[in-house]
Amino acid sequence: MNRLSIVDRQDRVAGAVVGSAVGDALGAPFEFGPTGVYAARFPDGVGTMCGGGGWDPGEATDDTQMAVLVAESLLEQGGLDLPDMFGRFRRWAAGGPKDIGLQTEDVLTSGAPWDLAAALHFQVNGRAAGNGSLMRATAPAVYFARVGRVATMDAARRIAALTHGDRAAWEGTAVFHELIRVALDGDDPLAAVPGALDCVHEDHRERWATVLAPGWHPDAATEFNGAVWPCLGTALWALRTTHTYENALAAAVDVGGDTDTVAAVTGGLAGAVYGFDAIPSRWTEPLHVPLPGYGDRVLRMPDLVTLARRLDGASRSAIPTDFRMP
Repeated sequence: MNRLSIVDRQDRVAGAVVGSAVGDALGAPFEFGPTGVYAARFPDGVGTMCGGGGWDPGEATDDTQMAVLVAESLLEQGGLDLPDMFGRFRRWAAGGPKDIGLQTEDVLTSGAPWDLAAALHFQVNGRAAGNGSLMRATAPAVYFARVGRVATMDAARRIAALTHGDRAAWEGTAVFHELIRVALDGDDPLAAVPGALDCVHEDHRERWATVLAPGWHPDAATEFNGAVWPCLGTALWALRTTHTYENALAAAVDVGGDTDTVAAVTGGLAGAVYGFDAIPSRWTEPLHVPLPGYGDRVLRMPDLVTLARRLDGASRSAIPTDFRMP
């Protein structure tokens, strides 16, 4: 993590937001593939935005699309307006995105109000710890990074709870927010894991401590990495066992499974650590983010850099207290 000391904050901010989108688009063609899928496709180790699986080269998925919606809600509303954010999600879901998580789709199309939809889904299904709240979390993590550990973790839980009724997803997203905050401040996010775990709800702390431990490996996962625990655990493992942004992304995708989201989460962290300049231009140049439900809008790399800097520099209102956690 020595690079942290020579990368300025603006570079890390842009690296986090663009890095997450790049990971999403890089991993998308390999979704549900086996272990070793990246190395098999790129035996020389030089990966490209190859497209496939219904995705154009460089096309970002629902992961980044939802992250943009979160970011624009925060900026346009001047803070955390949960009903507004949920409304944007609903408009997007009605726009027919190429991909949308089954749980997220159920919540957004249920017709239930914003503050009940996810909880009602969890009551009926008993399972809601997918990685769908984690995949969109880099943008709000940048926005709330300047308000400190407690506030950024609280904001993460509130945003996660819009679509995920299981506190496990809230706590994992909260940890991710905190690690991004630490990296943007120029410190080592891996060293910050114990402090983040201290703030995790006691009912979930032990399980999160297991998957975020220094010796954890994706082979030890007890669930498919579409679940929140192995998704974040794999991102930290990829960061811990490599020394560049590019190699971290390659390691994440090579695990297989839910490759777009695992790589998006890894890319957010690695981008915050290594900075924007560490992301290969062959990955950023074809990057594009369509926004279903919002006309023909397509964001590209310069748009994401601008968005990232606006998130970091925005004035922040107080976090609302009108949303009661179950």
